[in-house]
Amino acid sequence: MIKFFSVLCFAFVFNLNAVTAQNFSTHQVKKGETINGIASRYGVGVSDIYALNPDAKKELKANTILIIPISKAKKTEIFTTKELVGYKEHKTSRKETLYSISKRYDVTEDDIKKHNTFLYANTLNKGDKLQIPVFKIVKEEAKSVTKKYTVLPKEGKWRVAYKFGITVQELEDLNPGMGEVLQDGQEINVPNIGGDNVKVFDEKYSYYNVLPKEGFYRLKVKLGLEQAQLEALNPELKETGLKEGMVLKIPYTNSMNVAGEPIAKKTQLVTKITNFDTKHIAIMLPFRLNRVDFDSIRDVKGSIKKDPYLDASLDFYTGVLTALDSLKSLGLSVKVDVYDTKYQVSEVLKILNENNFKDVDAVIGPLTSETFDKVASELRAFHVPVISPIGTNLTLYDNVFQSRPSDDLLKDRIVNFVKADSIEKNIVIVSDTKNAAIANNLKQTFASAKAVYSRKGKTGNDLNFLYVEDIRSHLKPGRNYVFLETQSEGFASNVVSVLASLNSAATEVILVTTNFNPAFEGEQVSNDQLSKLQLHFATTTKSYEDMESNSFVKNYTKTYNATPSKRAVKGFDLTMDVVLRLATSKDLYQSVNNAPLTEHVENKFGYKKKLMGGYYNDATYIVKYQDLEIVEVK
Repeated sequence: MIKFFSVLCFAFVFNLNAVTAQNFSTHQVKKGETINGIASRYGVGVSDIYALNPDAKKELKANTILIIPISKAKKTEIFTTKELVGYKEHKTSRKETLYSISKRYDVTEDDIKKHNTFLYANTLNKGDKLQIPVFKIVKEEAKSVTKKYTVLPKEGKWRVAYKFGITVQELEDLNPGMGEVLQDGQEINVPNIGGDNVKVFDEKYSYYNVLPKEGFYRLKVKLGLEQAQLEALNPELKETGLKEGMVLKIPYTNSMNVAGEPIAKKTQLVTKITNFDTKHIAIMLPFRLNRVDFDSIRDVKGSIKKDPYLDASLDFYTGVLTALDSLKSLGLSVKVDVYDTKYQVSEVLKILNENNFKDVDAVIGPLTSETFDKVASELRAFHVPVISPIGTNLTLYDNVFQSRPSDDLLKDRIVNFVKADSIEKNIVIVSDTKNAAIANNLKQTFASAKAVYSRKGKTGNDLNFLYVEDIRSHLKPGRNYVFLETQSEGFASNVVSVLASLNSAATEVILVTTNFNPAFEGEQVSNDQLSKLQLHFATTTKSYEDMESNSFVKNYTKTYNATPSKRAVKGFDLTMDVVLRLATSKDLYQSVNNAPLTEHVENKFGYKKKLMGGYYNDATYIVKYQDLEIVEVK
């Protein structure tokens, strides 16, 4: 009998959920609403609502969730206006309440108080004579209940639900068959609310999707946030309370992705290869071989030293060649066309005119912005993806893949990292005049932070130093994050020395910067002090670990008798990523959805599509100095 009952319950729940997803929506009752008003709003009968919500016959409580039959609802929402036409007298009997009287006459409690003002200061008593307002209801056809919305890049169901103040389930109810993953440009139905009521998604916050049976206590345990804190970030909570599926704005945390989902896991492309057809790629680099003196090995070496573009191109290309060897060992065949762009737009046009690129699966390069822009714009007509190895300030045509994360993204990541530290902290911002704008921006983000600037000379010029007391007075017991914003090696050296002298067990100083540049790597700056201060920064690459067991390093060293440079590693990582994406998806564009995050030796790639444009890499690392090494913060 128990087994039969369990199966029956399961069947009922399953069938209800299956029907709800297709033919029903939900409505959360607000204080003062009546069943007649709700039925009128959705254009359905009262009996239709009672049939699905039998408890509503007994009492209609605020915050109760009602199931509304969409299949019977009208396409437009009907609003009602009330016109006072007279009164009914009512003498209060024992046990009657304002609520019961309001339900009896189908008016709101506020309506009764408004026409019996003594009730604002006194409770309702037996024998009170009340004037019950009688209204003439004037129905007006209003705007459509829903409207069409075009999905933006990076938008999932939870983000759209958050913007329009509904749950993910309610969004799915409005869009039967919308699919598991929203596509850029897809049209869906959303509540027809005005622009002022549409919430703005803010990258500076994280978002959490409320799970079944989660109350404020559980959220406090899980998120470390009191009810008042959640209500301050989500004012609607005061009116609606918590409900399953609603999306809450919470302080940024780097342990969760949007809506409380874990950070995207890396896709192991090597294990997902399905397409062994020959891949056709083109490599375009500014070798400028026409300027090389080939008379002797010594002359060739001299040409390489003199020409930074040739040096960079050869470094990158050695990484490409190492990647091709690795791909061959995986059973992948790659046809490679290599072109010397000579750092000239005219040469690029010549290459494009004299060669057929229609069947090329992907182009890696060119390195320089003008030549890259020309290649990308010319190949748009063939929808050939063009990948930039190093550029950031690019025109993102719809066929462009910007593999290097932008500087603005790096700044945001390190700022969010500091914000996410749950330990109570003090923020100090140190900068020179050239970086005053960055310091002011940080001050806006961290309102209580103290700003300290380089000492000035008589003419107002930066002297590029500070005294110990300039910073000591702003540090507090406990954890202190100090942002250092400068491109001056001398100033960096001075500040690092001062901070190292102030760092102690009682006053912990952690150095951070939004722009890690050569000033921090100069000879004047002590790596030992940077390690003691745990210098943190966001970067596009991390240092590869365990050289002896790294197959790429071993193969590269064996072939070229040298340790691979950063440019060689980028050539390897980018070539591996592009070809493996082609071998695991229909094309590079589809791979963005199939493999949202990939990682190789030093670089990771998490491409996001820009609205009406191409793709940019959203994946970065947070690293720090530790024991005289730079390690990833995990």
